[in-house]
Amino acid sequence: MDVTGIASAATTFSEANVQQAASTAVLKKALDISSENAMALIHAIPDNTASQNLPAHLGQHVNTSA
Repeated sequence: MDVTGIASAATTFSEANVQQAASTAVLKKALDISSENAMALIHAIPDNTASQNLPAHLGQHVNTSA
C-alpha cells in the first residue's frame, strides 16, 4: 500500500469518527428534550385527591354479587 492509500484511509476513518460524534450529540440532545417534555407532562397532571371531597369509606369494598 502506498502513502496516498494510507492517508486516504486515515482521512476516511477520521471523517467517520466526526460523523459518529455528531450523530451521538444530536441523539443526546433529542433525548434530553424528550425527557424534559415527559417531565412537563407529568407535572401537568392535576391532583384529583383534593378536588373530589368524597367520604373516606368509598372504594374500600368490592361487591362481587351481581
